[in-house]
Amino acid sequence: MSVKKESPLYEVISPWAEADPVTPRGLTAERPAALDGKTIGLFHIWKRASKPMLEVLERELKKRFPIARISWYSKSQFNTPEIESSNKAKYEAWLKGLDTVIFAYGD
Repeated sequence: MSVKKESPLYEVISPWAEADPVTPRGLTAERPAALDGKTIGLFHIWKRASKPMLEVLERELKKRFPIARISWYSKSQFNTPEIESSNKAKYEAWLKGLDTVIFAYGD
């Protein structure tokens, strides 16, 4: 007995294009060899989970690097890069005092 194959009623199409115009690349910023004695910036964006994630990270950093200093910065304006915000000078001053920065972005 043969079974007749039906034609599909619809075709599932991916919304993703075949080509990505941006070539993926790794992070290129220099990283400090060690964090003890360094000032680590924690950048809190307004996403709901970013602050709790950074709070957990801060506790872990303090355990592993007890003489490291932690400096917090909270994003000042929604959907505006900090460098273009009304707090640009405050943001740039915060960055100057840091050895490294960790940004958290999470819902």
